Amino acid sequence: MPVLDIIISFLWSLSPFGEAKIGIPYGLYSGLNSYLVFVVCFAANLLVFPMMLFFLENLHRYLLQWRFYKKSAIFVARRAKIGSGEKIRKYGFWGLVLFVMLPIPGTGAYAGSIASYLFQIQRRKAFFANALGVFLSCAIIWGTTLLYIQGKG
Repeated sequence: MPVLDIIISFLWSLSPFGEAKIGIPYGLYSGLNSYLVFVVCFAANLLVFPMMLFFLENLHRYLLQWRFYKKSAIFVARRAKIGSGEKIRKYGFWGLVLFVMLPIPGTGAYAGSIASYLFQIQRRKAFFANALGVFLSCAIIWGTTLLYIQGKG
């Protein structure tokens, strides 16, 4: 059912377990219109940034009082700083774009949002860097998945 496949693609793209790296291939392999898949998955992945900022600015401070959450948050913050810190410090906006754009595990909109928060990057600048990185990542995944599907047929 196409509507269900669109919803599943959207949810994968919104999920921290795959983002559009999973949503796009799922939608394309389900036989959905390739342009619709790109738009839906890009939009869902783009929603991650405002959701994460809301969480980090409002709920994060409250949750830090719980030991398990605090240990987990410190672990994630260290990983984000190690994985992205040098690139973002050195290249600023473009470093963040590159970090979000790379379609590999540990990068993407969630990691880019956390890095933006940790390095206190101006919200507007961070949003545009994340948006451009998500767009480029979606384009890479979309293009390579389409090429792979066409090569198999």
